[in-house]
Amino acid sequence: MSPPPPSFTSISSGDAALVASTCEEHGLTEAEFSELHRRCVAAKSTAYCPYSQFRVGAAVLSADGAYYFSGANVENASYPVGTCAERVALGKAVTEGHRKIRAVAVATDIAPPASPCGMCRQFIREFCDLKAPIIMFDKDDNYKVARLEQLLPLSFGPEALPPPGPRPS
Repeated sequence: MSPPPPSFTSISSGDAALVASTCEEHGLTEAEFSELHRRCVAAKSTAYCPYSQFRVGAAVLSADGAYYFSGANVENASYPVGTCAERVALGKAVTEGHRKIRAVAVATDIAPPASPCGMCRQFIREFCDLKAPIIMFDKDDNYKVARLEQLLPLSFGPEALPPPGPRPS
């Protein structure tokens, strides 16, 4: 059975009751939500996007809730060589020893909010539980939230691989 489609009703991040409801539904505190929002929006200013002019900022919250990592998109003249903000933020977390991520937030300069690309969805899958919230903010600070399983149904994850070691003959 496929997970239900994501709820894409835009909600203003300034609406305290709706933010509180979002936090309760996704196991976040309002302080964590606010910090994810602040960090992903701030990360946009560090984007290197001279070709597309499409700034993206991302922030991730580690499973223990004590660490936040942010990143921005980095383009290259050879377009496929660029790196998305989500993968930059996750890469920073992973290289600092945080392999379990509780929440991902993404901010762009467009409306409505943009979701992570397919490659980023699979990358997020490596480090997040399928129930993890992906919070997407638009240029006006409105947001949408989807669980990873809604953005990447029928996904392939690390648990599908055989354990390391010798393979049976």
